[in-house]
Amino acid sequence: MIDKHLITTSTALEGYKVTKQLGVVRGITVRSRSLFGNMAGGFLSLLGGQNSIYTDLCEQTREEAFQLMMQHADAAGANAILNMRYDANEVMQGITEVLAYGTAVYVEKIN
Repeated sequence: MIDKHLITTSTALEGYKVTKQLGVVRGITVRSRSLFGNMAGGFLSLLGGQNSIYTDLCEQTREEAFQLMMQHADAAGANAILNMRYDANEVMQGITEVLAYGTAVYVEKIN
């Protein structure tokens, strides 16, 4: 698996030289909250402040998309991902798609 330290939102990785561009890699996941989770999250939204139920769901969903993106990069032979981004869309009410994507590259450390 790719070392998490070789993933950046920048277009370059300081101290490394890109030797191969391997294309776009992505990880896509679709999630929904259970009925109980939606009720609890809705109740917390009435109180105001941080809504930990939805925060946890969002964090888990982004992490899953991130891991899938790294697996896709591994399969492409990459050892780094540049210009990594997230995107999210509501597929239908209560169901959200999260996409993690970036450019898979092979880098070598600059001496």
